[in-house]
Amino acid sequence: MSPPESALPRRSFLRNLALAAAVPVLTEASLAHAAQTAPGSSTTPAGMALHGQGPDIPPPDAVLINANENPLGPCKAAIEAIGKITPLGGRYDRVGETQMLAVTFAHQSGLKLDHVEVYGGSGEPLTHTVLAYTGPGRSLVIADPSYEAAMRAAMTSGGKIIKVPLTADFQHDVKAMAAADPNAGLIYVCNPNNPTGTMTNRAAIEWLLENKPKGAILLVDEAYIHLSDAKDSLDLVAAGKDLIVLRTFSKIYGMAGLRCGFAVGRPDLLAKLKAFGQNPMPITGSAAARASLLDPTLIPERKKIIGDVRRDTLTWLTANGYKVLGDSQSNCFMIDTGRNGRAVMAAMKARKVYIGRTWPIWPNAVRISVGTATEMAAFKTAFAEVMALPPTALMATYGQYAQAEFDVLTHFA
Repeated sequence: MSPPESALPRRSFLRNLALAAAVPVLTEASLAHAAQTAPGSSTTPAGMALHGQGPDIPPPDAVLINANENPLGPCKAAIEAIGKITPLGGRYDRVGETQMLAVTFAHQSGLKLDHVEVYGGSGEPLTHTVLAYTGPGRSLVIADPSYEAAMRAAMTSGGKIIKVPLTADFQHDVKAMAAADPNAGLIYVCNPNNPTGTMTNRAAIEWLLENKPKGAILLVDEAYIHLSDAKDSLDLVAAGKDLIVLRTFSKIYGMAGLRCGFAVGRPDLLAKLKAFGQNPMPITGSAAARASLLDPTLIPERKKIIGDVRRDTLTWLTANGYKVLGDSQSNCFMIDTGRNGRAVMAAMKARKVYIGRTWPIWPNAVRISVGTATEMAAFKTAFAEVMALPPTALMATYGQYAQAEFDVLTHFA
């Protein structure tokens, strides 16, 4: 006998919650940790300790340029806002701090309030968007290489994963992505792209929206947009297009450990994400994020600081004959080392410089996050030493400090 109609929405909701619980929300922190974890260790990919043993914690003097973090940290206004609201932390958000954050962002962005949802970072809405719009018969189309979290979610939803290589100038190949599958459920565009830091121009994004398969949704991840000179996609949301835009406070705002982000889209598109649950925001994160939005100097000052350090590092790499892949406009870039990239990672780690991971399509390339000028000076010294090693010595170091392959990477090799 068929279940009563009233039971169907509840059953669907519970099924969605179970699906969401089956896939961990991946962040740069979990991916960076997994790439540096030795085989046979007792830590999970998310860095959680098992059997009473702790995670692989870097030494206090290590240079950490492996997780695309902002070493400048939260701005002064954000720190002050946290201090003021912390005494209210014994209760839930009774003062409406998260609502005020959404109102502030919507007003600044020219959006209606119902087009904005606040999350603890962008990882949760990214995962839930993939779960909502992919599944059996509805594929995920993604650039290769790009941020891996969407692929992990599609593995759980049962959606086919179609990887489309970047163009020769390291943009998303929007024409190939649009043609990849007439039954695509979701097309994911990270812009600027992680790991390359390269931009896909606005005209290409608009073309993709107009030429994507009917019924497909475009997910534009703008975690790094403030580090570039590019126009963002929020006006396309305001125009009612079939896209969801993700934002995070982990990058230019320096709040990776505080967790705050947005999903921005038409209310009918965002409603499908809510079916997978939504964790409440900590009031400290909401207060810090709102204070950051209200600081008029934060974005231009940090964009210049990070951009200057990035350009200096890239100039040094090029001058010394190292091969940089693309023209990064972000706080990360990739170097083709011409040798086993994970061996290079291991040798750098042995020198207390933690760099980012590799991607299966480019096993010799490593991703570097932009740190402070002092940190990048240490990177230059260590990298020159590692690249000067004979191949046999490099692989010997790799054998000593080999990192575990994370399942997100190995499943898509």
